[in-house]
Amino acid sequence: MAIIVDENTRVIVQGITGYQGKFHTERMLKYGTRIVAGVTPGKGGTEVLSVPVFDSVKEAVKETDANASVIFVPAPFAADAVMEAVDAGLGVIVCITEGIPVHDELKVYWRVKEAGATLIGPNCPGIISPGKSHLGIMPVQIFKPGNVGIVSRSGTLTYQIAYNLTKLGVGQSTVIGIGGDRIIGTDFVEILRLFEDDDETKAVVMVGEIGGRDEEIAAEFIREMSKPVVGYVAGLTAPPGKRMGHAGAIIEGGVGTARSKIKALESAGARVGKTPMEVAEIVAEIL
Repeated sequence: MAIIVDENTRVIVQGITGYQGKFHTERMLKYGTRIVAGVTPGKGGTEVLSVPVFDSVKEAVKETDANASVIFVPAPFAADAVMEAVDAGLGVIVCITEGIPVHDELKVYWRVKEAGATLIGPNCPGIISPGKSHLGIMPVQIFKPGNVGIVSRSGTLTYQIAYNLTKLGVGQSTVIGIGGDRIIGTDFVEILRLFEDDDETKAVVMVGEIGGRDEEIAAEFIREMSKPVVGYVAGLTAPPGKRMGHAGAIIEGGVGTARSKIKALESAGARVGKTPMEVAEIVAEIL
């Protein structure tokens, strides 16, 4: 049983009539994702790629029995889109949108937690259970079904490591980009716990980057895990005070450096690769 999404997941695309929404809906449909509805206020009653469009998420859920949503809504409206998905009772929400104001993200974070829903993102590439379902913008051709779970703050590094694993003949169970913003819906520990409990996953790759303390906190959990974890931390040469790509990737007051994260992971028993290729090679060796 794949974690979070599988071939039975029934998906709504919020923002389906926009350029990004339509483009990625077509890609997800081709992959086999069960997209049962789209939502764009004012466009109810139309269709996109033979997918019925509704004015509200509540209406879409009622008509199609959907249980997950992927959001391609512009930043000023994305927080409201997440709230609407939560209020409609959806259990899995994937928010691709970047540039959402931190204050909005904070409101969303607490609303999602109160509802007991799972929010992946925002500002993330989404989630894929290779061969089963894909919610997001990942290049699906680089993945293959297997038993390695990947959780990452960086989209590009996720792709690089997954591609390296696939080239070595090592498939993946579930791959999740949790996003690089300061406030995200689901953190490393929550995903690591799911991988630890998942029968399909035999080893885990965790891709971190500079900034914050998420990797150090995850290291404490890794200490208790029964499955092998291989880490990678981006930003080894990053200067303090400079933001590196993601809103959350900044070293402040000596906290959040790549070295401190690598040290924490290694002391917890994880092996840490120096390059994305080395990470894949360590995983192949473990398995």
